[in-house]
Amino acid sequence: MPRRPAHRSPWSVLAVLCLANFLILLDTTIVNTAAPHIMAALNTPVAGALWVLNGYLLAFASLLITFGRLGDRVGPRRVFVAGLAVFSVASIWCALSHSTGELVAARVLQGIGAAALLPQALVLISAVFPAHRRGAAFGIFTAVAGVAAVSGPTLGGLLVTAAGWRSIFYLNVPVGLAGLLLAARYLPRVRPARAHRFDALGVALATGGLLAIVFGLVEGQRYAWGPVLGPVGVPHILVAGVALLALFVWWERRAAEPLLPLDLFGDRNFTVATALTVISSFALYGFLFVFVLETQNMLGMSPLASGLAALPWTITLSAVAPVAGRLADRVGGRILLMAGLAVQAVGVLGVAVLPGPSSSWHTFAGPLVAIGVGMGLSIAPTTTEAMRGITPQRAGAASGLLNTARQAGAALGAALIGAVLQNRLPDPTHRAAFRDGFATASRPALAVVAGVLFAGAGLAAAMRRRPREPVPPAREGLHELQHRR
Repeated sequence: MPRRPAHRSPWSVLAVLCLANFLILLDTTIVNTAAPHIMAALNTPVAGALWVLNGYLLAFASLLITFGRLGDRVGPRRVFVAGLAVFSVASIWCALSHSTGELVAARVLQGIGAAALLPQALVLISAVFPAHRRGAAFGIFTAVAGVAAVSGPTLGGLLVTAAGWRSIFYLNVPVGLAGLLLAARYLPRVRPARAHRFDALGVALATGGLLAIVFGLVEGQRYAWGPVLGPVGVPHILVAGVALLALFVWWERRAAEPLLPLDLFGDRNFTVATALTVISSFALYGFLFVFVLETQNMLGMSPLASGLAALPWTITLSAVAPVAGRLADRVGGRILLMAGLAVQAVGVLGVAVLPGPSSSWHTFAGPLVAIGVGMGLSIAPTTTEAMRGITPQRAGAASGLLNTARQAGAALGAALIGAVLQNRLPDPTHRAAFRDGFATASRPALAVVAGVLFAGAGLAAAMRRRPREPVPPAREGLHELQHRR
């Protein structure tokens, strides 16, 4: 007998999306903690471990626009479920891997699954929440993303210590299966009013360009920004990536139905919000890179203790972001963004100035609370303001672009801040020299992060004030939600 259709409240839909969002973004940071154990177990050098970390990021970042548009074509629910299934199966493969090559391949497959499901979340939120509640929904969703990113070291340290490195991948399996069951029950079928063509050349140019740029940023430091294969070096790869993206823009201006509608950038708030997404992600991952080194290599904390030291940041972010989302619905995101980015920059400067070689975790508490408040005030309004004026027919493309900007910012932050530190730090194997030099070496790196955040606060002032409900109902242009199996 057919099952009676389940009642789908918007909040039930949001809960399913948050579960999947937490799972895939946790995997961008949790594996870092297990890297030394993976190297020992698989007898792999540092280069192999870096590919385990970066294979996921490369696939994830380079395919977001493509899968965002695919969701517009075949329906976001279908692509979301397929992506979560691929991610879960790839997690099993990761846990069962017995060689570096096998693990890297499984991680790339994980990244493909993550890239498929993430862009659909913003589309579904825009579809099921009315405009006056969308900010609160984005607030909760982005708070989960922030918590996932900063809780990776804590949860990873706990799992690796208690159950070994394979446990960080086994964790994904029951959570992924639960997500699939809940998605089948609660996610609505949201279909575009008409079928979209698939821009194959646009896919090839966008994917190739993003892959080259993200590869260059992620791997540049490891190759000392020099040769990678024969005469081909990191600068050549970056230039090739920029050239492919330039061709992509040229083609999209001429395509009958482009993969990425360039008139999205005619909306000033979307353009500014996309730039702020890059800035916020740059700051998050650049700061996290310094914080992990500072607590573990300078202060001698274990991975678990280092993660626990970040709890003031995590807790504050979790508390503030949903509130900021509701405020964005009432007063708009412009003021919240300006204030949030500035407060976050002050917190980063606090971490740069206050800690020294003899500091404890207590030293970080005040600055981390400020960083949590700043991130909480800014991350939800960024997404809300970006998506507020986007029509449902273009939500997938806009979502894919925003998520690509987030991953590009992460890669750029880790690469640039890593390069600043590398040029100023002594060899970490000389423990005493490293401890004495880190406090001085980390300050320019954190000053860069703070400067970028202050620039973002200034950029947010360019956002246009909008009326409270400037867009038509969320379901306009879409078929009515069908409550079927």
